[in-house]
Amino acid sequence: MLGQVHYFVKYNPGKAPHAEERYLKEAHRLYGVLDKRLAGNDYLAGDYSIADIALWPWISRYEWQTIDLSKYPNVKRWYLAIAKRPAVQKGYKVPKDVGEVPMP
Repeated sequence: MLGQVHYFVKYNPGKAPHAEERYLKEAHRLYGVLDKRLAGNDYLAGDYSIADIALWPWISRYEWQTIDLSKYPNVKRWYLAIAKRPAVQKGYKVPKDVGEVPMP
């Protein structure tokens, strides 16, 4: 779903307003689900796992999704905890260096 936000909002803005609205609304819904899940957990499955590794890159594009992470405090806490990991810092620069990890 977040890929749809990227397609309509970041790469093709103004071409399909209904789609932009639909996928932005869905992105906010999903961030809300994620925020609730993380309310009682440090990571998605309790401990740091492949679930976090798979989802984090999508959330690292929160700016492309026009998401304000301060509205999702548990997601923001989770995001920052993972963003600080040395392996994540290194991996973020593959296949090419696109700059520093965005920090809200």
